[in-house]
Amino acid sequence: MLYREAGQFKTSYAADQQIFPIRQDRIAIGLILVVAALVVPMVASEYWIKAILIPFLIFSLAALGLNILTGYAGQLSLGSAAFMAVGAFAAYNFMGRIEGMPVLLAFVGGGLSAAAVGILFGLPSLRIKGFYLAVATLAAQFFIVWALTKFGWFSMDSSSGVITAQEIQILGYRFDTPISLYLLVLTIVAVMALAAKNMVRSSVGRAWMAVRDMDVAAEVIGIRIMHTKLLAFAISSFYCGVAGALYAYAYLGTVEPEGFNLDLSFKILFMIIIGGVGSIMGSFLGAAFIVLLPIFLDVLIQDFLTGLLPPSISSNLQLMVFGGLIIFFLIVEPHGLARLWQIGKEKLRLWPFPH
Repeated sequence: MLYREAGQFKTSYAADQQIFPIRQDRIAIGLILVVAALVVPMVASEYWIKAILIPFLIFSLAALGLNILTGYAGQLSLGSAAFMAVGAFAAYNFMGRIEGMPVLLAFVGGGLSAAAVGILFGLPSLRIKGFYLAVATLAAQFFIVWALTKFGWFSMDSSSGVITAQEIQILGYRFDTPISLYLLVLTIVAVMALAAKNMVRSSVGRAWMAVRDMDVAAEVIGIRIMHTKLLAFAISSFYCGVAGALYAYAYLGTVEPEGFNLDLSFKILFMIIIGGVGSIMGSFLGAAFIVLLPIFLDVLIQDFLTGLLPPSISSNLQLMVFGGLIIFFLIVEPHGLARLWQIGKEKLRLWPFPH
């Protein structure tokens, strides 16, 4: 009775085509955004905002980009961190080489640069798929990091290859405090997440899912395979590029090419596997799992298990528990945390009646 469409009548096409057609979903999303924008800045400490919430939002955006490519279009990629690096360094060059460049436009430019590189490395998907495509995108991961390190032009001739992000200033307002940076990242992530939610239910999203399920059948019914796959690579890389720009400007401030290594790509891949492949909500749940769980395990080990276990075990206990939980979730619910959320909503539809 709490979560049911019964009695919610649509009287126009616009009402029928809403992103969230069920009233309870609209209320829940509105409350989440209000709490995130108004309550969290008042109650969260500076450490939580700067070290936990901002990276959580940025990684959620990167996972959302990979989920568009892998979850909805069915194209496996191991180069997400490289596309983040392209976005970060491109935004840095736009800001440094073009006088008076608005920072938001630089972020868009970083995303578009990552999209162009994503299309280039997405060309092999027209001939190969699966494991072989993963190897091709893995080559992108190594090549992009090597190019950013080797050629000083990308870092504006920095001797170490390290770049320091310029100051963020929008309409005369400086974003130099953790709360202001958090609100900026929250706004960008919320807008892009809603855009992705709307995109995957459009004709573009249906074409992606048709190619994912059976590309031969999709081509038979008139879907252009080349256009559909390359569009998925472009949009996915755009999201990762914007996430990389935010990673450099709103989180770290100073980044180097090696910071966008293969480990980061695997971390983003684990986010969508744990959260749920082919789910917008799963991108956020997976990012929360990957970002928050290690912090929880560190606190648990330091407060309760220090001295009870040998140092050789306690120092590696976090990795052991973390890996064990990943395996547990893959066995118990291979469709990810988003599937558990979906099951909960289905139970609410029938509550309090037996089923």
